Amino acid sequence: MEENKIGTGLSSDAKKDPRRVVFVTKKTSARVVGERGPQLMTFPHLLIREAIAFQVLVIAMVIVALFWDAPLEQLANPLLTPNPAKAPWYFLGLQELLHFFPPFVAGILIPTLVVIALIVIPYFNVNIEGRALWAHRPAQHLQTILIVALILLAFLAGFRAWTIFVPTALVAALLAISYAGRRAEKGWLRLMGTKPLAWWIMTWFIAVAICLTAVGTFFRGPGWSWVWPWRMHAG
Repeated sequence: MEENKIGTGLSSDAKKDPRRVVFVTKKTSARVVGERGPQLMTFPHLLIREAIAFQVLVIAMVIVALFWDAPLEQLANPLLTPNPAKAPWYFLGLQELLHFFPPFVAGILIPTLVVIALIVIPYFNVNIEGRALWAHRPAQHLQTILIVALILLAFLAGFRAWTIFVPTALVAALLAISYAGRRAEKGWLRLMGTKPLAWWIMTWFIAVAICLTAVGTFFRGPGWSWVWPWRMHAG
């Protein structure tokens, strides 16, 4: 395969200036000179494939619905409140937070901060190059991360929020391991050492969300007490 050639863009003359330098900044890039590869039209190529995938998904869902019943309970009775009254699975994480933190913090403050972060972050150029966390000043970054992690773990331990404490401690431990193996030539240590800070924050967020949802689904019994799913408990 022929490699693409890189030109300087406008005002380039190979005869007058055979040695040229391309300056690449945040708002510009080198112009790639080369032939375009084979192209396909959105219709019919892409849309037909999407339609086939949609039909396969519908057929699979119908087959599952024919052989397995939905886990529905009896009709709602306003005179009999289930114990515990659980929210849908996608809200069980927030309901689990209410077990540890005051209602204002778990129901208003934390969701509001998450929404604000999702709105504000795209407007800031925070490591848009995806640079590894340990690529620049690793010792200083490690010190800052350890201080933040210890403060967060102490805060969670004070509220006895072990459901959040455990995944937070695991992610912090993986961060420390990635720092120790940042100079590895290959393997999973090398892979973790090349991840940016945004990847670690998202990993922590997903781990906490999964842990909260799993605990709220399988380990919460009457009065929102801790129960083991394989043991019978009185309602």
